[in-house]
Amino acid sequence: MIPVGEFRNFASEPNPKFRVLKPWWDVFSEYLCIAMLMIGVFGCTLQLTQDKISCLPSHFTSPTPEAIDCSHIRDYGENETWEHSLIKPVSPIIREVFGRKNNLDIHQYVFVNHYCYERAVHWYGKYFPYLVVIHTMIFMVASSFWFKFPGTSSKIELFVTILGKCFDSPWTTRALSEVSEERGEEKLVIMRKSTMTKSTPDAPEVEEETMGLLRSSSVKSNPDKKNPEPQPAASVLDKKEGEQAKALFEKVKKFRTHVEEADILYVMYVLQTSLKVFKFLLITIYSAALVPNIQIVVRCLVPPELTGFDIYCCNHNKAHLFSKLAYCYICFVGVYGLLCIYTLYWLFHRPLKEYSFEHVRLETGINDIPDVKNDFAFLLHLSDQYDALYSKRFAFFLSEVSESRLRQVNLNHEWTAKKLRTRLAKNASDRLELHLFMLPGLPDTVFEIPEVESLKLELLTNVTISGNVAQLGSLQELVLIHCPAKLQLAALIQLREHLKVLRLVFESLEQVPLWMYNLHNLEELHLSGPLNNDVSRSTTLDSLRELKVLSILTLRSNLTKIPPSIGDVAVQLQRLCIYNEGCKLQAFSILKKLTNLVSLELVGCELERIPSAVFSLSNLQELDLKENKLNTVEEILSLQHCQRLVTLRLWHNNITYIPEHISKLRSLETLDISWNKIRNLPSRMFYCTKLRHLDVSHNQLTSLPTEVGILQSLQFFSAAFNSLETLPEELFSCKRLKILALGNNRLTSLSPRVANLAQLVRLELKGNRLESLPLEIGHCPLLNLMGVIVEDSLVNQLTSDVRNRMSDLDESEVINEL
Repeated sequence: MIPVGEFRNFASEPNPKFRVLKPWWDVFSEYLCIAMLMIGVFGCTLQLTQDKISCLPSHFTSPTPEAIDCSHIRDYGENETWEHSLIKPVSPIIREVFGRKNNLDIHQYVFVNHYCYERAVHWYGKYFPYLVVIHTMIFMVASSFWFKFPGTSSKIELFVTILGKCFDSPWTTRALSEVSEERGEEKLVIMRKSTMTKSTPDAPEVEEETMGLLRSSSVKSNPDKKNPEPQPAASVLDKKEGEQAKALFEKVKKFRTHVEEADILYVMYVLQTSLKVFKFLLITIYSAALVPNIQIVVRCLVPPELTGFDIYCCNHNKAHLFSKLAYCYICFVGVYGLLCIYTLYWLFHRPLKEYSFEHVRLETGINDIPDVKNDFAFLLHLSDQYDALYSKRFAFFLSEVSESRLRQVNLNHEWTAKKLRTRLAKNASDRLELHLFMLPGLPDTVFEIPEVESLKLELLTNVTISGNVAQLGSLQELVLIHCPAKLQLAALIQLREHLKVLRLVFESLEQVPLWMYNLHNLEELHLSGPLNNDVSRSTTLDSLRELKVLSILTLRSNLTKIPPSIGDVAVQLQRLCIYNEGCKLQAFSILKKLTNLVSLELVGCELERIPSAVFSLSNLQELDLKENKLNTVEEILSLQHCQRLVTLRLWHNNITYIPEHISKLRSLETLDISWNKIRNLPSRMFYCTKLRHLDVSHNQLTSLPTEVGILQSLQFFSAAFNSLETLPEELFSCKRLKILALGNNRLTSLSPRVANLAQLVRLELKGNRLESLPLEIGHCPLLNLMGVIVEDSLVNQLTSDVRNRMSDLDESEVINEL
């Protein structure tokens, strides 16, 4: 015989973890199946190990055998033997029969027993135990059919695996611990609030602010405590466990996307239960009808030529026991059927295709746990019947807040303060900068480096700056490059008081954080992104008026007009830089309001003329019109109204000539007209006697006016990349020249008067047609060989004395002079 355990293992689920998808009625049904199986196996055992039937001949012969009945034998008492029945007062005829010898051989009795068992005993009485085993096996198979069906088994196995890992994950334990701690803190705050309300009327405002901080904190901190108590929960999760939890979040997302789209599991479970109900009804009906056919005594007709007797009365040895087992089996099937009917009721009268985590959200305070539907919801409903704690723990892996907390823990493990210190470097503004690139968040360990002056976050996701930023006492600059960041209330208060520089690079105007407009002490604001002039965002741009001390504003965008909100900071704005990426800027009237503007850069704005609004900026000192489409600058005369203008950059344009009246700009110190198409320089340009920096490189000049010698303050002069063939001797009378760039021209010789340039430290001559260098070049006291940019062959032609003298110059002195 096959052991009962093997039957159970054959019919049960392959993975014991599937028990989480077995509600109480399925578990109870399994035990009923085991009981029914024991009935069948017990009956089969009796059938195989004991005699099935015992027959005795009747001495009455009759042409109508039906007149002979064996029913009187059934009148024996339950505890009476065959011998006791002989003394009963029965008819004389019957009494004469007992005790007669039949003269039958034992083999004849065996033959008759087998013959009558096959012919006279009802089939239900013979095969009842086997039917019980078969029906029970069908019930067991039907109960676990959806666990093995190809269309559902993979989904169920994956769900159970993920559910088990989520249940056992240390991250779940940590999250539950944090929730309980936060609840305790909130209760404590509420108690304090109620106490202080009784004592002082002003206390509620303070406590409400504290409550807001507690609820908005994603990572708890104690910035005000010098020695915060260590939190044991932080050490629960090591790096390996954190990575495993991170992988679980990804698996849950993929599983949810795949399973929420179908409801095949629900349909399969309904069909499976319906099949069991149908089977229950079938078994109940035919078993109730056939159980009476299990008779203890049966009459059997045997051909008389075989034994001499034609009528036998046979005793079915186990009929009485089988009858009792059959009724017991029907009762078990009945209970099983009631469970199946209840299951159908549960399936059709409960919203099993939707599952809400509302109770989990209320209990944990994590409000972003989404509701699920279809097969995902149905599986969670089933697991709730086993243990509701599974869905509660599983909910943490559906929450983005929980995922961000885990990401934060992993970040803190990977990016320690020691590792972050290796990334510190000075930036272009000479601030000690910490640059973080493409991280999944902002490590809390950043706030353990108080010497950071500039924090640069590039391509970081899910960044929330906590109140711990108060520990960065030296932080003055914040750079966010494609990195939308959120601020907690404590962080906003800190940055509003101490942040001086903010640089933002974004992809759409909606990514500009609203907290930016509350930084009252912000001095520099640099925005790079599509700053369109959409009316729907005008209210946000109007908020610039809150930036009371903003002095520098940089816009890298594709504007068609200057945003009107700039007028809100017109009084204090000193520098405005617009890099327009080749988009034509048309409206400039707003510039007239910037009365205190000192520096104006209009780069790549497709300007064809200098905007007239510029001429009204009386305090303007620097004007940069790089990469525009200026062909002529006749209106340059109007710049004389900008009496403080010292720097004028007209480089990278299409200017063909410079008008004579540029000489009116007497205060100019820097003039850059490089990268144009200028053929001749007006002689009156050199009457701007304060020029110290003059760049006319990358033009089409063939000669320089002799008036260049007027510029006695000139320190930098570049005429490289032109077509100069000769240089005026007056150029070498500019004795304050430090840098002289004449490379890539057509010069054939260099005047010996170069020795007059006593402060010259750099001389660029490479790319000309020089045959030799004058020996007087060695008399330039600050010019060494490293400062002479020329072909090596020309340097080698110098005498050894000149080369040695130029090589012995102190480089530090040259650098200081520069």
